[in-house]
Amino acid sequence: MRSHRAASRYAKSLLVLAREQGVLEKVMADMQLFLSALDQSRQLDLVLKNPIVNNDKKSKILHALFDKRMDKLTLAAFDLITRKNRDNILCEIAGEFIKQYNDLKGLQEAEVITTIPIEDDLRQEFAGLVKKISGKEARLREVVNEDIVGGFILNVGDRRLDNSLRSQLNKIKRELTN
Repeated sequence: MRSHRAASRYAKSLLVLAREQGVLEKVMADMQLFLSALDQSRQLDLVLKNPIVNNDKKSKILHALFDKRMDKLTLAAFDLITRKNRDNILCEIAGEFIKQYNDLKGLQEAEVITTIPIEDDLRQEFAGLVKKISGKEARLREVVNEDIVGGFILNVGDRRLDNSLRSQLNKIKRELTN
């Protein structure tokens, strides 16, 4: 709880500062890049959360990875956060920044899981469904997963609409065995 509150405050401060400096979109892209890097590199995530690695090393690692690809405001925020010994919540801060950005822009992140890549017309239908559920414009993340056999799974916030063939087959199986 404590770390979430701190992450929320750092994210809000960065959001306000980015808006004032006119680099909000760039900082948003930086946060997405950072989270993507953490997803792809478990080592980076472990190093940032490791209390044994000193803050200067963490800062140097972040600069080595992102100096050419991120805005100087984002890097300055990373430096401040590591100096304040909050580097273990950088991932949380980035996630909270994206959440607050989406709230500011009236966007809702949603995940669509299908067996094949979806076409534009279906993408529009999912966006409409997300708007109906949340009242906000959709920012869809598409995931292809052949394990669901057919159909789709739509995750919007804490809601899940599971219309996959695998789910329906499991439901029938449970009914037959009871």
